[in-house]
Amino acid sequence: MSAVSVRGLRVGYPTGGGIVWAVDGVDLDIAEGESVGLVGESGCGKSTLGRGLLGLLPPGTRLAGSVSVGGTELSRLAPRQLRRLRGKELGLVFQEPMTRLDPLMRVSEHFDELLRTHERRLSRKARRARALEALRATGIPPSRYSQYPHEFSGGMRQRILIALTLVLRPSLVVADEPTTALDVLVEAQILTLLADLRRQTGSSLLLITHNLGIVAEACDRIAVMYAGRIVEQGSSRQVFDSPAHPYTRELLRSTISLGTTELHSIPGAPPDLADPPAGCRFSPRCPDVMRACPDLDPGNVVLPTGQQVSCWLHRLSDLTPAQREPLVREEVAVADEA
Repeated sequence: MSAVSVRGLRVGYPTGGGIVWAVDGVDLDIAEGESVGLVGESGCGKSTLGRGLLGLLPPGTRLAGSVSVGGTELSRLAPRQLRRLRGKELGLVFQEPMTRLDPLMRVSEHFDELLRTHERRLSRKARRARALEALRATGIPPSRYSQYPHEFSGGMRQRILIALTLVLRPSLVVADEPTTALDVLVEAQILTLLADLRRQTGSSLLLITHNLGIVAEACDRIAVMYAGRIVEQGSSRQVFDSPAHPYTRELLRSTISLGTTELHSIPGAPPDLADPPAGCRFSPRCPDVMRACPDLDPGNVVLPTGQQVSCWLHRLSDLTPAQREPLVREEVAVADEA
């Protein structure tokens, strides 16, 4: 059963030049207790998608499509009803915890305010017990309950944010770059902590990151996002072992590992979302681009492995011989000069 079901989600920001659709027609499912890694380059729409799921968008933002969490269609809820769901059913772990914790409030006050807002029936003693339970689960001793945020390290503050999210036991947790600015050892600890808590509480997790490497162990499935759209979905093993989309392959080639002998980057830059290509949005940068790619949207195809991919390479039978002919960049450049 899906804890989260997203269909045709579009999120647009009004600008002087028109609406920029940062998320443009996304379909995504997250099962109960499942962890999904949402990866891609900076600016591809990952954070906007995460906030769109929670309804945390700036005033004036255009929103279309369907988002269902636990069978409840969020688009049909009034703002007050949606606010009640946040925290209790929908949790968000922000990046950069020092900017999210009030420096003038003790850790105990952060927890007490949150629980008084969402769990009004709890007594003060019960609120304290719930808070200490959440802190213990994230490895913070009760003796530090009354300290201020500045008395903690960056990694410990991130643990506090995770505890604040999980103290209400939400059914969905969106973790937006939760390891930003942390060293690799603390990063590994935070990811392990999220995975352990998910298994203990049964919460579903959407982990947003630009780094493919950190989702390999922490996530059951991976969704690869490019220019506002999800171009590939599959289990972590499938995506890492047999990437189906050229963009996914290029991302994996750009990941640094112990076996890396030379650096690799994807040439070019993502398209301007104010005027994206009519067809595949990765086509201007794709090493396997064909004649059909810039003009015809490939749609989504389900492979025998179960992976979903949006690429003409997996729909060659639908193309004419002329459309299948590869367009090698050097040949195009020579033709343009002539």
